[in-house]
Amino acid sequence: MDLNRVREYRDKITANCGKVILGKEDVIQHLLECWLCGGHILLEDVPGTGKTMLLRAFAASVGGSFKRIQFTPDLLPTDLTGIQYYNRKTEEFEFRPGPLFAQIILADEINRATPRTQSALLEAMEEKQITADGVTRRLKEPFMVMATQNPLESYGTFALPEAQTDRFFMRLKMGYMTRQQELEVMRRKPARTIIEELKPVVTEEETASVMEEVRKVHVADDTADYMMNIIEATRSQDHPERGVSARGTIALYAAAQARAALNGRDYVIPEDVRELAVCVLAHRMGSTVSMAESNAWIESILARIPVPTENV
Repeated sequence: MDLNRVREYRDKITANCGKVILGKEDVIQHLLECWLCGGHILLEDVPGTGKTMLLRAFAASVGGSFKRIQFTPDLLPTDLTGIQYYNRKTEEFEFRPGPLFAQIILADEINRATPRTQSALLEAMEEKQITADGVTRRLKEPFMVMATQNPLESYGTFALPEAQTDRFFMRLKMGYMTRQQELEVMRRKPARTIIEELKPVVTEEETASVMEEVRKVHVADDTADYMMNIIEATRSQDHPERGVSARGTIALYAAAQARAALNGRDYVIPEDVRELAVCVLAHRMGSTVSMAESNAWIESILARIPVPTENV
């Protein structure tokens, strides 16, 4: 494995995103883990904490086509997928692609739209394709949906369908900046201006190469068993709405490989699993459960599952 290539990839993107968002290196690393595994990410927090700015900075850093969709209650599925329209010049019907045909989608305030519109994302997120008017069209890869979500108690929000929530690779929370970081942001030029100046720092070829390296990371049997012990514990409890799906199991395995590679290792250790379990698994345990509750359930499971001592 070429771990130096992976670390350089991480450092370039982290530094570029850090020009816009201060003190969120851990969130940027999670974004990278998700990106390298071909997954989608859900950022949940109160408005005004920098969610949209971070995702725009990340998209600018990795390159590729980018579209932002502002989700509202009147948004229609065809507003995402595209429509057939009649071209008077050619006297034929033509397909006008919607914003989902970009490589990186920023779905802003995704839970302000109705479940019918949210469901239009499902095929794109899972199959990397869109079917419109009976014709299936492939999306260019890598394809990633990065969605922001307001807390469910916020006015005018809808709970995401469980099938859609499960398709998000991770759920993250930004949190507030420190006092010193916020003072620095107050004094500098606007984040929007900084983002407009950002250039891609990696190529598509570099991304494809690093993705290949991530898949080579070794996971020992003891570590894989440890993951399964955590997953099975979510399915045996009485208080969650449901246990973690097989999709969640695969996501935890892949995320641990990505984290190990980004941290300069060609093997996964239990600490990788422990650091990822909450953000990969918690949102899969019920759509009406609060973020704090689901996070606490996963933390309680981690506290009682024995950690293997040999993992390589």
